[in-house]
Amino acid sequence: MADQPTLNTGSHDLPVTPALEAYMAGQWAATPLPADERVPGYARFPGRRGRIAAAFPGERLLVPAGQLKVRSNDCDYRFRPDSAYAHLTGLTGEEQVGHVLVVEPDGEPVLYLRPRSDRAGGSAEFYRDRRYGEFWVGRRADLGEAARLTGLRTAHLDDLPKLFTGSVPTRVLTGVDPVLDALAGRPSAERALHDGRFAAALAELRLVKDAWEVEQLQLSVDHTTAGFADAVRALPAALRHHRGERLVEGAFNARARAEGNGTGYETIVASGAHACVLHWIRNDGPLDPAKLLLLDAGVETDTLYTADITRTLPLSGTFTPAQRDVYDLVLAAQSAGIATLRPGASFREFHRAGMRVIAEGLAEWGLLPVPAEEALHEDSGLYRRYTLCGSGHMLGLDVHDCAKARAETYLDGVLEEGMVLTVEPGLYLQPDDLTLPPELRGIGVRIEDDLVITADGARLMSGALPREAAAVESWMADLLG
Repeated sequence: MADQPTLNTGSHDLPVTPALEAYMAGQWAATPLPADERVPGYARFPGRRGRIAAAFPGERLLVPAGQLKVRSNDCDYRFRPDSAYAHLTGLTGEEQVGHVLVVEPDGEPVLYLRPRSDRAGGSAEFYRDRRYGEFWVGRRADLGEAARLTGLRTAHLDDLPKLFTGSVPTRVLTGVDPVLDALAGRPSAERALHDGRFAAALAELRLVKDAWEVEQLQLSVDHTTAGFADAVRALPAALRHHRGERLVEGAFNARARAEGNGTGYETIVASGAHACVLHWIRNDGPLDPAKLLLLDAGVETDTLYTADITRTLPLSGTFTPAQRDVYDLVLAAQSAGIATLRPGASFREFHRAGMRVIAEGLAEWGLLPVPAEEALHEDSGLYRRYTLCGSGHMLGLDVHDCAKARAETYLDGVLEEGMVLTVEPGLYLQPDDLTLPPELRGIGVRIEDDLVITADGARLMSGALPREAAAVESWMADLLG
C-alpha cells in the first residue's frame, strides 16, 4: 500500500489493505449539488467586493476563512469562517477551512478552495482523512459547484502560493490564517502588505447594514427571544439542581442549535453575585430563589448574524424592594440612552445619557463621595466603581461587530440609518464592596436590547421581550403557569 503522508489520520485508525483501497476507488454514484443553489443573499456580495477593491486600487487583496484550531489532541473546535470572509462571499459552513478569497488588482474576485475529493482519481482522502474527508466531516463543493454557489471564479487552493511569486502589491488580512500568514511572510513575498488599514476597511464595510442584513439580525433576535422563554421554563428544574446555571445555559443553547448555527458567543448565566462578573461563562453555580439571574445570550443564524440580549430575572418570580430599586435605575438609564438614538447623533451619546442617570441615582442613594456632576467629569468617573464597562456596541456578524474600525468612523463617529447596535447599561454591586449597604451587595443587573437606526430614530428589534419590572414578573408567571 502506498504511503500517503498528507492524510490526516488518527493513531487508532485501522490499516487499509491494498484490496480495500482498490475496492473503495470505484462504483460511486454522481451526487451533484442542485444547479440552482446559491448562497443566501447572493445578490449582495458583488457590491461589497467592489467597494473593498476600490479602496485599494492596483493591489491584490487576500481575505482568508481561517484554519481549524486544536481543542484536544486530534479533536478540533467547530470551525466558523472569519466574519470578513463570510461578509464578502456568503460562505458560512464548516467546510470553508483554509479557503481564501482573492480580489485581483483589476477587481476580479477569485475563490481559492480545497475542492471535493475525486473518488475516481485514486485519492483516499474522502474516506481516510479525518479533517477533510467527506466520510468524516461531510461533503465539499467542487470547483464548478462553488462557482455556481457564489458567482465567483474558483481556483484550487494548491495554486495560492503562486500569488506571492510576482511583483503585484499583495495585501493580506493577517491574524486569521497562520498558514497564509507564514506564506505571506516568506522572503519571496516581499510585496505582501500587512498594515492595519485593510482590517479597518473590512470592518468599516460592515458598519451600515443593508435591508437583508437587518432581516437576518431580526431573525436572530426572534430566535433569541424564544430561547429566553425556554430558559425561564427551565427554571423549576434548574432551581433544584446543584449547577442550575448549567441547566439554564443548556435550555438556551438547545434553541440556538435547533434554529441557527449555535450561539453567537458564550452564553452568560449568572446567578446572585456571579452577575457582578461581567463576562461570567463558567455557569456552574446553583440558583437561589432569593437572588436574581442575569442571562446574556444570542442565537447566531446560519448566515452568522447574531443577536445580543440580556435580561435580569427574579428567581422567585418577584423582585424584592432592593432588587427592584436597582433594576428600575438600570432601566431608566437604558431608556435615556435609547432616546438619544437617531441618524447624526454621536455614537457615544447613548452611553453618556445612560451614565448620567446612573450617577444621579447613585448620588441620590448616598453612595458617591462627590456630587453626581463631579463624578461624571472626565477627570473623575467615580460612579464607574459600580458600572465599569461601556453601554453598548455595534452588532452584526460579530457580537462586537466592526471592532477594528477606526475610532473616527465608529467610537468617535455618528450614527447612520442602517446601523445596528446594543444599548446595555448595568449596575454591578460587588458582594465585598464596603461602600454599599448590605442589602445591595451582590446584586448585578444588566438590561440589553438590540436596535436598528432608522430614518427618524431607532427601532427596538428585541421589543418582544419585556423590559419593565412588572412586565418581567408577569411574563415569567405566564411561562411558568
